[in-house]
Amino acid sequence: MYNGCYDALPVMNRRTWGAFMTTMLVLSPMVMAQAGDALTRPNPDLQQFIDDRVAAGDKSITVPPGQYRVTPRDRTHLVLKNLTDIEIDATGVELICTESTRAITIDNCSNLTLRGLTIDYDPLIFTQGRIVAMSADQRVHEIELFDGYPPADQAQRNYQVFSSQMRELRGRDYFGMTFEPNGERSLRAVRSESDTQPDPAQVGDLVVMTTQHAPNGSIPHTIMSNRCVDLKLDSITIYAAHTFAYFETYCDNTTYLHCKLDRRPAEIDLAQRGDARLRSGNADAFHSKFAVRGPKIIECLAQHMGDDAVNICGNYHMVMQAKGNELRVLAMGTMNIATGDPIEIVSYDGRRLPDAIAKRIEPDGSIMPDERAFLLAQRMDKHTKEVKGESAYRITLDREIGLPMGSVICSLNHVGRGFVVKGNTFGHNRSRAILIKGSDGVVEGNTIVGSKMNAVLVSPEYWWMESGSSNNVRIIDNTIRNVGSPAINVIARGGSGAIAPAGAHSGITITGNGIDDCTTPAIFVSSTDGLKIERNTGTLDSEGDRAYWLSNTVQPPAEGTYPPVVTVESANETVRDNDMTVR
Repeated sequence: MYNGCYDALPVMNRRTWGAFMTTMLVLSPMVMAQAGDALTRPNPDLQQFIDDRVAAGDKSITVPPGQYRVTPRDRTHLVLKNLTDIEIDATGVELICTESTRAITIDNCSNLTLRGLTIDYDPLIFTQGRIVAMSADQRVHEIELFDGYPPADQAQRNYQVFSSQMRELRGRDYFGMTFEPNGERSLRAVRSESDTQPDPAQVGDLVVMTTQHAPNGSIPHTIMSNRCVDLKLDSITIYAAHTFAYFETYCDNTTYLHCKLDRRPAEIDLAQRGDARLRSGNADAFHSKFAVRGPKIIECLAQHMGDDAVNICGNYHMVMQAKGNELRVLAMGTMNIATGDPIEIVSYDGRRLPDAIAKRIEPDGSIMPDERAFLLAQRMDKHTKEVKGESAYRITLDREIGLPMGSVICSLNHVGRGFVVKGNTFGHNRSRAILIKGSDGVVEGNTIVGSKMNAVLVSPEYWWMESGSSNNVRIIDNTIRNVGSPAINVIARGGSGAIAPAGAHSGITITGNGIDDCTTPAIFVSSTDGLKIERNTGTLDSEGDRAYWLSNTVQPPAEGTYPPVVTVESANETVRDNDMTVR
């Protein structure tokens, strides 16, 4: 009856296997009728199996290997909630998500380990095709979709163009594209009138667009972890990510070990397709927000995603008024400053003031008309300044402080302090490989190839209201090739757009990195007090974006070349023993 499945699963005990088969029997007589094929079809109830094992008091749960095609409940395919000291071994298990919504929600868990799971989507959460014609002004791309990908009427956003020869990104972003279906397998992609950038796309190029199939509703992200402590995700593989692949909020000391986000190879794909997949995830791979202790991302792989490989950050709230030791602050999202929190304070011009302590936090009404007008005028993401900042708070600090409107503050308890990003392989993505806004952490021994922007960027981002400034960060022994300039970038700007003076960052070490096939400068650092740049090596191209460097107050030589290392607005710096050859 079991067709040898019992003997093929030595890691399972008889109790676990018996419980699993009992669950399938309750679900449907058809399951037992086809028990020899039960691990691939019909679909056992993965959620019920795990819930039953938890209810039975099991602390070590082994999920029977096989492919689980799951229909989401309340827009999530699997929920792990309020679990403590539990290990779930899902080695050999493939979760096939059948709608464009979240794969797994992990909520309020402590010392939970999830191991070995593979996640994919069918139908996919993106579609793929070829440019077969273009308008004379290149504003309209005529697309024919490949067989095996979602239809034209599901295309929504996140349009990317790839060279058909190299199967790599063409090197620019397309925002605000509109899609006009012309039958099931063809559509017209139209650039917005505000898009005035040159278009490198060519007839014959390949394109990818995000799609949506969620008849029961959708919420973002693939694995979403919230308010978990000592969570461990071990050897998880994601072949298609709905928005972020691994997203955590308000977590404490998460470990991601041997986790992957990558394109699924054609030879093991879920369906025959007219062209192998070009994309893995629609946005970031690992995104940590508001962490108490930052994540440990160790020996992981993330490539071919639609945005950053890593982003570790908190969020800023905007100061509208300062009187004595009281601040009127617009909460840019949920107010996450608590009484007793240490507070980072950054003036509108980018100056970082000494940290303070929050003594009291009180609601203070809502945004006022003059405050809204100021907010809408800022250099910020449109959604952030139009949707966030509705609620105001009165925050009392432990000392008096003078701040102009537009200054920002954040809780230093929620910026991912103590992070580790070590031994990973990242790249072939449209933006940064590693984006750091936390402190007391290390970026070590990573291999980064083909990211279109920086390999490592250490910077708060006023544009997104993402905090914070960084102290005591080591960027050491990384291998970097063919990334955007500069390969390693440490920078800070205020709301005014000005480069911040020294002291925004402190204690930054950049040593032992190998940087090759990148443009000059390979390393750019601003706004730092206490800087070491030592023993970095590489062979570089003497190219650079003159306008970009002038905007950073760097005057290039007359011939337009740049040195390998550039520092501005920094103090107490040591720059020595760097061996970088400029071709």
